[in-house]
Amino acid sequence: MDVPDHEPRPSSLELLGLPADARVLIVNNDDFGMDEAINDAVIASIEEGVAASCSLMPPCPGASHAMDLIRRREIPFGIHLTLVRDAGHCRWGPLTAKEHVPSLLDEEGELFTPPRIPDLLAGARLDEVEREFRAQLGAVLDAGLTPTHLDWHCLADGGRDDIFDLTVALADEYGLAVRAWLAPGREKLRRRGLPVVDHDFLDSFSLDLDGKAERYAELLRALPSGLSEWATHPSTGDSGAIDDGRRVRTTDHDFLTSPRARDIIREEEITVIGYEPLQQAWLQR
Repeated sequence: MDVPDHEPRPSSLELLGLPADARVLIVNNDDFGMDEAINDAVIASIEEGVAASCSLMPPCPGASHAMDLIRRREIPFGIHLTLVRDAGHCRWGPLTAKEHVPSLLDEEGELFTPPRIPDLLAGARLDEVEREFRAQLGAVLDAGLTPTHLDWHCLADGGRDDIFDLTVALADEYGLAVRAWLAPGREKLRRRGLPVVDHDFLDSFSLDLDGKAERYAELLRALPSGLSEWATHPSTGDSGAIDDGRRVRTTDHDFLTSPRARDIIREEEITVIGYEPLQQAWLQR
């Protein structure tokens, strides 16, 4: 139920049961399941580093390996809903039979790559998006795993208002939270009395590679009060499956697992969380 406009809305930190002046950071590793080098780095950055959760891509080649790691290591995770493949040589496809989701496929019968996202969004039928999203959710739930949240691979807030709204409806149905990045989506969730980030969302692919560790350190020291989120993309770089963005991924891994990152977070009294507290807020509203 929406909070009436004339009533004060609780802050995200209040909804999470945290002090109003706390500096709170979600560090979520995206692309879990893309390949085993990414999987290994995601686990290391959570168990040995400063990340707190991750987002699994069910259609990808490393998804089975990732789900086995989740099962054995009890890693908190969400689902990185995937309608996009990263590059021409990344041949993962939908989990739904292709003849049932033709509007999600390019002329060659493959998922669209990032440069073709406008074409995907222009033609994707919402019923086919829902069919594929449910297939990805089902693959995770059928494996006996319990996610915390939903977000999207390469599509900020799903890329379209109706896809965002569909995802929120699925989250309500399955008892999950949703990552909201852009202002319209954040405002929709605020009106429902749900916690959202208070500051600009950081995607690690947006950072310059030169001096990246220094930039991460600066961002931590300057972190404002309220709820912030970083979407990070670590990899050990050992796999040849993913070439694009390799330096982005290895530098993320290096910083997230570094003593320096842990030291700054401790010195600055930053609280790092995953999506479990947000999921609880969704369940309690």
